[in-house]
Amino acid sequence: MSNLVVLDYDAGNLRSVETALTALGARFVVTRDPQVAAGADRLIIPGVGDARAAMAILNETGLTGAINTVADSGKPVLGICLGSQIVLDRSEENDARCLGLIPGVARQFAPQPGIKIPHMGWNTIDRTAAHPLTAGIPSDASFYFVHSFYPAPENARAVYAETEYGVRFASIVGAGTVVATQFHPEKSGAFGLRMLQNFLDWAP
Repeated sequence: MSNLVVLDYDAGNLRSVETALTALGARFVVTRDPQVAAGADRLIIPGVGDARAAMAILNETGLTGAINTVADSGKPVLGICLGSQIVLDRSEENDARCLGLIPGVARQFAPQPGIKIPHMGWNTIDRTAAHPLTAGIPSDASFYFVHSFYPAPENARAVYAETEYGVRFASIVGAGTVVATQFHPEKSGAFGLRMLQNFLDWAP
């Protein structure tokens, strides 16, 4: 059994991730200890909230270095919601400097008629490239979103799915063994659980 670690950095949706993983029968450790995190065989970065505040906690606790250690060693890393934004270089939210695991910027939804911000509720994803994370999941499957910013990778090859909400934005991004979803698979029913199981089974 691989060593699955879920990061605890005061960023929101930790309990729902724990509940979903428990439902899958996964064995995992929740930690904010950088040494424990650095020893992970696979790592989940959950999160809801402010990019700058999240990065401040990651930097202060030493978890930034632990995340980099896991990613650099070629082990699977999954970012969820805020986790899909802070894996990029920067966020427009308070001009936060982020982890830099995937080149790009988290951009803010521009106000426009008929579009409520934050984007909240169920929406479909359109797969743009194959990835083990989406194995067995229909291209028009719906997932649960809550966000005001979205990932905008520099390279189109880093985009594995897109979603429409006033603009067409990247809803699954990845590079190497790092992959991230703007939506919440842990709150997205059967397809979300399948996606989390796919991450647990992924052997890059």
